[in-house]
Amino acid sequence: MLRQYELVDRVLDYDPQADEALLNRAYVFSMKAHGSQKRASGDPYFSHPIEVAGILTDLHLDDETIATAILHDTIEDTVATYDEIERLFGPNVARLVDGVTKLSKIEAQTESERAAENLRKFLLAMSDDIRVLLVKLADRLHNMRTLHHIAKPEKRRRIAKETMDIYAPLAERIGMYEFMKEMQMLSFQQLEPEAYESITLRLAQMKEGGGDRISKIASGLKLLMSRGGVDADVTGREKSAFSIFRKMNERHISFEQLSDVMAFRAIVPTEEDCYRALGLIHRRWPMVPGRFKDYISTPKRNGYRSLHTSVIHADNARIEIQIRTPEMHAEADFGLAAHWTYKQATRHDAQVSWIRDLVEILDTSDSPEELIEHTKMAMYQDRIFAFTPKGELIQLPKGATPIDFAYAVHTDLGDQAVGAKLNGRVVPLSTVISNGDQVQILRSAGQTPQANWLNLAITGKALAAIRRHLRHAERTEQVSLGSKLYEDIVRRLPAQIGPDALTHALQRLKMPDEAHLMIAIARRTVSDAAVMEALMPGSAGADVAALPPQSSAISIKGLTPGVAYDLAQCCHPVPGDRIVGLRRPDAGIEVHAIQCLVLAELADRTDEETDWVDVSWGDESEGATARISVMVKNEPGALGILATIIGQHKANIINVRLDTRDTRFHTNLIDVEVHDLQHLMRLIAALRAADVVSLVERV
Repeated sequence: MLRQYELVDRVLDYDPQADEALLNRAYVFSMKAHGSQKRASGDPYFSHPIEVAGILTDLHLDDETIATAILHDTIEDTVATYDEIERLFGPNVARLVDGVTKLSKIEAQTESERAAENLRKFLLAMSDDIRVLLVKLADRLHNMRTLHHIAKPEKRRRIAKETMDIYAPLAERIGMYEFMKEMQMLSFQQLEPEAYESITLRLAQMKEGGGDRISKIASGLKLLMSRGGVDADVTGREKSAFSIFRKMNERHISFEQLSDVMAFRAIVPTEEDCYRALGLIHRRWPMVPGRFKDYISTPKRNGYRSLHTSVIHADNARIEIQIRTPEMHAEADFGLAAHWTYKQATRHDAQVSWIRDLVEILDTSDSPEELIEHTKMAMYQDRIFAFTPKGELIQLPKGATPIDFAYAVHTDLGDQAVGAKLNGRVVPLSTVISNGDQVQILRSAGQTPQANWLNLAITGKALAAIRRHLRHAERTEQVSLGSKLYEDIVRRLPAQIGPDALTHALQRLKMPDEAHLMIAIARRTVSDAAVMEALMPGSAGADVAALPPQSSAISIKGLTPGVAYDLAQCCHPVPGDRIVGLRRPDAGIEVHAIQCLVLAELADRTDEETDWVDVSWGDESEGATARISVMVKNEPGALGILATIIGQHKANIINVRLDTRDTRFHTNLIDVEVHDLQHLMRLIAALRAADVVSLVERV
């Protein structure tokens, strides 16, 4: 454990202007606050925050961050309070300590509301000051280094999985690859102990059998560049056991089939030297196709810059080579922390822009499960690069679609997307974007997010925005439907109500506002009788069956099927059919055609949970899907004739399914979009008139 003067001297070595008194006060306060507390290893608990602070001194962080590291567990694990920390160490340190504390109990299980709430608070604190994340990553790294002292295997595995799922990706997202790699390796050791031991043993055997092969290849690379006029510092190593394990799983191959287990790094003076070195290497050895990455001209979203290439070296061995400058190397190891100078208020927006996406996800997620799901999506997926028509670089996860691209550019563009052009060619919104594609989003002011977009989007930002819009649309339509039902309830009262009746009814029903009442009426979480009784006490009476009948049909005009109400799939009603609504608690109204057989079966049941609502299409209601059964002669071209007739009548085929078939006839179930009942009847009449058609029925 670092002594007090050793820790202070470390900070003063790189920051002579640091507040020495602040560091000394923090050291003494933390030591006294933790007192006799012990860690699982038996060491004084106080040693942990000091080691965390020591890790951060290697990153040359400012005095407030080091003080935060020393104090980061005091509010959570001792009797110290936020107010006390603020009084003794100032508002900045207190705010940072509080931000770190918020994440201290995150658990990766999606069922934990506490986990989501802690994650929410932490991300908000992190967006305000990235130093919160730096302290927490150092805290988790030291905990992983001492994880073997915990006796219970299940607890070690839980902490390791949490590290692999949350903290390692967070480190990667701000470019702190050394932190990420060590966390992944330590987690891998706990989560897959047999695989870790096997791969480590294979690497040791390979190293013994190959002698100093890595140093020989490194010397050869250095000599090649020196002869080409590039001064390079070349180092080599075997890839980590976790990296090898991941490649074996992704490619479904054995260790023996891996051909690129060696990686080399060339540090050259300038950016121009990076490209000169690359040219020397590619002229000397053949490049492995598809393995060249230029992260200098197109940096990763976390600011990472380097050239990556793989070549086929002697004996057909593939080797990976990274070429970068010393500045790029520092950023690659420590990311944003490599050049974080808080006192100068320098914010590196290119590296932390993803945090803004996370904060937007916080604002749009409706449940703990959604928050954790979307946050993981935003942090964890591998990236590809795509370009706008103006050449702006947009980074997306692999498998992203134009929907994801549109929302990555701007939420409004995503909401109004109607199509896309990939490299000048019009494509569906479901098309997967490839690395390097140019994407142009086609938009319409009249477009709104569709429910099926949830099956197309994969980014947390896009999914959160789509779900937010759908929730808002559902709420708006349920308020509208509930208002219509409420008006009918009022008309059924024995007398007119006064202007304050609704206000008193809300109080009696314990509803916060009118909108909540309308939604409750639409979803039948409150009964009509209860609303009548709340509006005019005594009006409902004791006998529910004696309630006044519905005064008029409720129009569903202007509402969207699938949002405030659903069209029943058993009878496929269309505008013009006589319809009735089936209302169950906490569900939208299900609209059936009056002649529906399922409806008849439900009517025979005595179910107090079921409520029947007289509904109507409303004037000029238009558009629905009908299902027809068509029996046609079993001859070539029959289906083509059906499709032609349907197209000529301006109907749209949604689905076709072969129901029965024999040697002479086959029957098809066809779902068609029609305007109304008259449109459907004209279509059925035209089909019946065709020579190839034997029978047409609506089902």
